[in-house]
Amino acid sequence: MTDAYLARIGQLIRDARQHRGWTQTRLAGALGTSQSAVNRIERGNQNISLEMIARISEALDSEIVSLGYSGPMHLRVVGGRRLSGSIDVKTSKNACVALLCAALLNSGRTVLRRVARIEEVFRILEVLTSVGVRTRWINDGADLEIVPPAELDLASIDEEAARRTRSIIMFLGPLLHRVDHFRIPYAGGCDLGTRTVEPHMSALRPFGLDITATEGVYHAEVERGAAPSRPIVLTERGDTVTENALMAAARYEGTTVIRNASSNYMVQDLCFYLERLGVRVSGIGTTTLTVRGVREIDVDVDYSPSEDPVEAMSLMTAAVVTESELTVRRVPAEFLEIELAVLEGMGLDFDRSAEYPADNGRTRLTDVTVRPSKLEAPIDKIHPMPFPGLNIDNVPFFAAISAFAHGKTLIHDWVYDNRAIYLTDLNRLGGRLQLLDPHRVLVEGPTRWRAAEMMCPPALRPAVVVLLAMMAAEGTSVLRNVYVINRGYEELAERLNEVGAQIETFRDI
Repeated sequence: MTDAYLARIGQLIRDARQHRGWTQTRLAGALGTSQSAVNRIERGNQNISLEMIARISEALDSEIVSLGYSGPMHLRVVGGRRLSGSIDVKTSKNACVALLCAALLNSGRTVLRRVARIEEVFRILEVLTSVGVRTRWINDGADLEIVPPAELDLASIDEEAARRTRSIIMFLGPLLHRVDHFRIPYAGGCDLGTRTVEPHMSALRPFGLDITATEGVYHAEVERGAAPSRPIVLTERGDTVTENALMAAARYEGTTVIRNASSNYMVQDLCFYLERLGVRVSGIGTTTLTVRGVREIDVDVDYSPSEDPVEAMSLMTAAVVTESELTVRRVPAEFLEIELAVLEGMGLDFDRSAEYPADNGRTRLTDVTVRPSKLEAPIDKIHPMPFPGLNIDNVPFFAAISAFAHGKTLIHDWVYDNRAIYLTDLNRLGGRLQLLDPHRVLVEGPTRWRAAEMMCPPALRPAVVVLLAMMAAEGTSVLRNVYVINRGYEELAERLNEVGAQIETFRDI
């Protein structure tokens, strides 16, 4: 490699390490080398093999260099452009990955309509394929067919794919019905700090699941014949915790009551799918779910996941910060009620169409037209709450919106350890965000955005917030290493370009 390439690769490695929050010493330990060697690599003063680059990429969970396949690695954004026209919201990422896991409950054929073609879905499909599940895209790639085998080959599980997604934790609920003992890797995905899996364990122990964790792997043992003796009270009203409990209850031939359950959008989609499998679920949309399961499920089902409220919020934010008039179509209305109310209180000018049903026949959709507005900071702090409160994943978008508004806004992201920290990356683009502690950020606006070149934050929603701010900034910005955005959004740059953005995908090498 030339000295120029070595220097560019070294810079990418350094930026990825720093965004991961690692020291050179910690990276050296993961690679089995010395801190001085890592220092030389990052300065571009040491030859580096493709094998070593691959090892560094795996250690940092960051795509440093990709060979042999197409796909964006970086984005070049020409900002200061107004958007116009209309853009459709895609199906929900979080619903799709839950439904892929839930398909393991069914011995028959599941067809999921308009599945989001995103990296998170691809990782789950790689895991499913590795254990013997037949998956294929049908209808010109619009829909996805899943057919599990009679016996799963869990010894062949694709551990690399599993470690790159937090969704692997949702294999626990379905698998406890199929095998007496199994192992899955620790969950990965976004770098959002440490989150305990104990709420999952306490929800699944009544069904006979016992977990021990060693060397990055969950070892599971299932006691056959175990059954819940009383209602299951979730210690955390989490989405994936609720989904795991639902999937465990789905094939328990009895009645399970789940209390303190999440009633969020992906949980509701899972309930609707389970009903198609013959499972009876009452209390959908509330915090108490009653599940009447069936021991064996062997049916052919066709289901359409609903649209993604977080993507809808992303697209509305794009319109706000670029001062554009844009219609966002197929917005799941009931899952954005609080967000729209807060925006209205800040002075946003928007219209909502009459509501109409999603393809699943249950979720209510609307079209939202956003117009250029002068916003004022909200009187109260922005903080998430379980549904029907402001969605946890929509909190980061209020950092960009608040930076656009006049006044100071306190954002309290109490759920994740690290995510609020990544919002301060907006300061590289001219923002004035003060980190008060790991969970609270004070945002002062309005902001005169400026172009910059920077690494993509390793958390999905803050990464998209940075991209949207770049769209608002006059000049040309570069956002490097955007794999995390592709985890949750299908062709986001291309779709934004269709309504007036100017975003180019490119690769260094």
